[in-house]
Amino acid sequence: MLRSMYSGVAGLKTHQTKMDVIGNNIANVNTTSYKSQSISFSDLMYQTTQNASGATSTTGGVNARQIGLGSKSGAISTAISTQGATQTTNNPFDLMITGNSFFVVNNGTSNEYTRDGSFYVDGSGNLAMQSTGYYVYGWTAQTDATTGVTSINQNSGLGKLQVMNKKYMTYEPEATTQAVISGNIDAKDANVTSTAGKTVTLEFYDNKGYLYTAEFTLKNSSIPNQYTLALTDILDSSGTTVGTDQLGKIKMGDSYSMASGYSASQDTTAATTTFTGTTTATVATAGTVSAASTFLTNVYGLTTAQISAYETAGTSYNISKDGSITLYSTASAKTVTLAYNATTGKISSPTSKISMDFLNDAGSGSTAFSDIDIDVSATTNLNSSGTSTIQASKGDLDNNNTGRKLGTMTGITVATDGKINATYSNGQTRLLGQIAVAEFANASGLEKQGDNLYSSTLNSGDPTIQDVTSDSGSISTGVLEMSNVDLSNEFTNMITAQRGFQANSRIITVSDTLLEELTNLKR
Repeated sequence: MLRSMYSGVAGLKTHQTKMDVIGNNIANVNTTSYKSQSISFSDLMYQTTQNASGATSTTGGVNARQIGLGSKSGAISTAISTQGATQTTNNPFDLMITGNSFFVVNNGTSNEYTRDGSFYVDGSGNLAMQSTGYYVYGWTAQTDATTGVTSINQNSGLGKLQVMNKKYMTYEPEATTQAVISGNIDAKDANVTSTAGKTVTLEFYDNKGYLYTAEFTLKNSSIPNQYTLALTDILDSSGTTVGTDQLGKIKMGDSYSMASGYSASQDTTAATTTFTGTTTATVATAGTVSAASTFLTNVYGLTTAQISAYETAGTSYNISKDGSITLYSTASAKTVTLAYNATTGKISSPTSKISMDFLNDAGSGSTAFSDIDIDVSATTNLNSSGTSTIQASKGDLDNNNTGRKLGTMTGITVATDGKINATYSNGQTRLLGQIAVAEFANASGLEKQGDNLYSSTLNSGDPTIQDVTSDSGSISTGVLEMSNVDLSNEFTNMITAQRGFQANSRIITVSDTLLEELTNLKR
């Protein structure tokens, strides 16, 4: 009789525990990234009144006779791998992981793990959890001093992500070093054939990020299919000319780069350049082609015919710090000749780029300017109904080396792979770091710490720190992962728990009635 009562008590306790689990799930129905739990029961030990016996030649075997003593909580499991629904917040620092990984945060002494991506930037510029202030860990971007390339080294160790560092608030300016003149020159264009010529403008940046406009004049020449392109002025952003003094320090001509294997170093005091490579030579930084034929062949690969043509034209040269050379007309240093094939209309000369050489390297020009190599290979000399479409734009044909002004930070974005980028008002982006994630062999073995945090255990295994895309996961911005609690399922479980509790309570009341009848036998 007492066995049934204690079985009822055990049943009451297990169903009460089930109600505790259900209640906790319902309480966390709106908790960010909460993972629902479920409980399973197992039966308790049994009292054996008769052991099982085997069959004999005369009788069959007899099964054991066992009386159960109730139930107990078998296991409480967490639906750790079930993705919660998406809640849109439009906060750029609210992040959601798609996949089985966890964000890595640090409580000051050890790492903990969370699916709660409600982050913010603290007063020191570090990415942190809003609820606890724990720092979000990841890899900081590193810039190669030689190549200037910024990348993420995932072998460098984890650390906090400072995304609002003062050095990241601006993006340095850069001078324009490449330009393209494209379009068609119509031989019957009245502007090209006029005395004034056709004006072509090119906007470019100097090293300090100031914007200037170079004005060129395009005219036809006495030779068919040839045109002259002359630099006439350079204006600042307010339309003021840089002046004749600065213009006098600019040379325009054919540009050539050093052959592979050569390097150049300049002595500005002696105005010489030393080339080191297959052959070593020290020459004047500026001079005439007639005095430079040897190194023009060795260092720049010019042919004897090319050098002879330059010598006949009385060409001078100027060598830049990077080793490139500008060959320009001594008589008309700011004018170049464009020649086109009479049959195809394609450009035949120059075969190299045109250089606007500011003579900075000789110490006589403004150090804010950088030489600009102008590609004219995209120009043609065809009929376009008497209207030329020629125009100039900064940057090369791939729109690189356009230069830029000083930029201020306008925002921070997090990519799907967790990389954090800053955007700037000058159109540039800078890689700041990457958010790391952790994955476990048995995520269900993690221990809940409250505040949406988990810690690793012996049964969860050690965390594997990796890029979120390593397991085909991703990070979404402006959204949070909601609780994965299914209310319809929880209410159904609540009903079964309630009925189970009622039934077990009846075991106790009926057993009490039987005991009462037993005690009344003496009456």
